[in-house]
Amino acid sequence: MDVKVILLSIGASFMLAILFGPLFIPLLRRLKFGQQIRTDGPQSHLKKSGTPTMGGIIIMLAVLLAFLKFSDKTSEFWVLLVASLGFGLVGFLDDYIKIVFKRSLGLTAMQKLVGQLLFSVIICILLHQMHHSTVVSIPGTSASLDFGWFYYVFVVIMLFGTTNAVNFTDGVDGLLAGTGAVAFAAFAILALHASEHESAIFSATMIGAMLGFLVFNAHPAKVFMGDTGSLGIGGGMAAVAILTKTEILLVIIGGVFVLEMLSVILQVGSFKLRGKRIFKMSPIHHHFELSGWSEWKVVTSFWIVGIVFAGIGLILGR
Repeated sequence: MDVKVILLSIGASFMLAILFGPLFIPLLRRLKFGQQIRTDGPQSHLKKSGTPTMGGIIIMLAVLLAFLKFSDKTSEFWVLLVASLGFGLVGFLDDYIKIVFKRSLGLTAMQKLVGQLLFSVIICILLHQMHHSTVVSIPGTSASLDFGWFYYVFVVIMLFGTTNAVNFTDGVDGLLAGTGAVAFAAFAILALHASEHESAIFSATMIGAMLGFLVFNAHPAKVFMGDTGSLGIGGGMAAVAILTKTEILLVIIGGVFVLEMLSVILQVGSFKLRGKRIFKMSPIHHHFELSGWSEWKVVTSFWIVGIVFAGIGLILGR
């Protein structure tokens, strides 16, 4: 595949996100689609109340248009589209209900579960129809396992786990946009080496769209992506890992997201079992904020950690 196409995909989605920002941000502000800030969080975040959210629309639309332009519309194309836009739609409904109907929890747990499960099943059907391999390779070794029918259960677990882990990471200005772009950069390289054209193009459009969004989302953020963006990014990332047969590597390349999710699990588990908290607040990025780190220090530190994880993943992926 021509690397020029990858660079064009990054550039196109970046420019689209840059163009959409000034269009959508004032619209979201006029519609009063403002973020509600949790009062038990870092006090420095209270001043962010009312900042437009649902900015994930900017990312998803930029990705969609650029991907439509440069992709070949194969079976892989539909898997990637359903994963990103499908989960993004669930996130959009969650954001919309939170803001418009003033329901702090948005969709109920069951409604969100059904929505995510619906798109997960569609993805599994598409994978089965395209005779996608059910063999999973162990990174850094020549070993592999054929999961058989259980592979589709594994896919559902991957989609649920990745979207939730990525969602937990979206809590500080620019954190997810930066770490997400780094992770997709690693997957774009792996997809190129594996000659997975659609996954490489999709990853490239995600990189450009998130970097473009970062222009408006860097501290102090003019817009937040909301669940619309975080669930769409998570769904797309899991789909790329599935199509490039780097399922296990996802845990390494997405190491920052794994740490964020583990911090929440450990915090909740420790409090329920021992009545004590491990961190000052979870997800873990808030722990560092409450420890006196500035938002910018937290974000840049996590970006660096994300680059290290991505580098390890690339080495193992070879």
